[in-house]
Amino acid sequence: MVTLEEISQLLYGAGEEVAGWQGTQDELIALAAKTFPGKAFCVVKQWILIDLTVNPDEKEKLSGLGLLPATLFAHEIALDSKGRFQPSMWVRSNFGVSFTEGCMFETNNTVYLLLGSGLKKEASIGAAFSMKVG
Repeated sequence: MVTLEEISQLLYGAGEEVAGWQGTQDELIALAAKTFPGKAFCVVKQWILIDLTVNPDEKEKLSGLGLLPATLFAHEIALDSKGRFQPSMWVRSNFGVSFTEGCMFETNNTVYLLLGSGLKKEASIGAAFSMKVG
């Protein structure tokens, strides 16, 4: 069972600082369009890259599905290319499939563009995926 303390540490506790994209939002969007042409994107701020603590069997299952043992949480959405999320909302991604250029976290459906500095943390699958909208 996931505890409130685990969720609190994940959202507000210390982590390893990661640079993300340090240029403009427009430059980041242009890079994403070149790297992932036609793929939906979501520009996020105050983000947390979450390395999921998984056992060897879980890691093998994810790998077999082409997924990373990682997800992304962002406290603030700046822009969603498909209008699925409104600015200033929060978002938690599905499992990642790639992490490119240190600023683009790709899932099967979306590329999350990491604007500015963020954090890298570890968490259980239960803690990371306990955050749901609605």
